[in-house]
Amino acid sequence: MCKVLTPSKETRALRGTFGKYPTGVAVAIAQNDEGELVGMTINSFTSASMVPPLVTWCIDRKAASYCTFANCQGFSLTVLSAKQADLAQRFATRGIDKFKDIKLDNSHSIPALAGGSAVMRCHHYRSMLMGDHLILVGLVMDHDQSDKQPLVFAEGQFQQLAS
Repeated sequence: MCKVLTPSKETRALRGTFGKYPTGVAVAIAQNDEGELVGMTINSFTSASMVPPLVTWCIDRKAASYCTFANCQGFSLTVLSAKQADLAQRFATRGIDKFKDIKLDNSHSIPALAGGSAVMRCHHYRSMLMGDHLILVGLVMDHDQSDKQPLVFAEGQFQQLAS
């Protein structure tokens, strides 16, 4: 029943099919064991429950920050605004200092990116392996929102909602 997924023509075609479903774009941030911040762009975020307030997102098991997120006590999720596509690209890029000259909101125990459409700070509630990803479940401990339009990702591109 176990099947190892390898990149193939079929996998790329399926990715294109998935890309027809527009998603929001967020940046997840956590601290590693040395206290350094790690962050990554995600679009696999969804609400899971209102009572208790739970959110889920997925991380590829090959991601550079996989171990940090898999073992963290908590994380923040910043829903990026339509004007933050540069941050989405930056936090999706490996091997750079993602936090250089970045404005953070440090008003709570878990830092988050400033200037987004919404932010949630979560306790790492549960996780489960699912195929080539780990599904992380966060218990929302704090949240806030702004009136800024969210950034959207569809068909392999960042987009904005029509006004």
